[in-house]
Amino acid sequence: MENLQSIDQFEQLKNTGKVVFKFTADWCPDCHFIDPFMGEVEEQFSEFQFISVDRDEFIDLCVELNILGIPSFVAFENGNEIGRFVSKDRKTREEIELFLQSI
Repeated sequence: MENLQSIDQFEQLKNTGKVVFKFTADWCPDCHFIDPFMGEVEEQFSEFQFISVDRDEFIDLCVELNILGIPSFVAFENGNEIGRFVSKDRKTREEIELFLQSI
């Protein structure tokens, strides 16, 4: 999964096709809980580009998008938000897959 490098890159990516931004942080145990299976989830949902966003590095973006808990997911298609799975709760593989199937 590619890491977000800048706000400009975020704006460009969200306006290009189907993109899922995963909001995370190094210190977040629930974020690391999903790491072992996210590669397989990405392969299963290859119609999406997955981008990891470090919450601490992009705190202003998180505030703008109302991302209060991590890990969280926000999906865009051609500039329009098409779905969000945002909470402070630990996410299971099944919950993430159901979210991706729903968008």
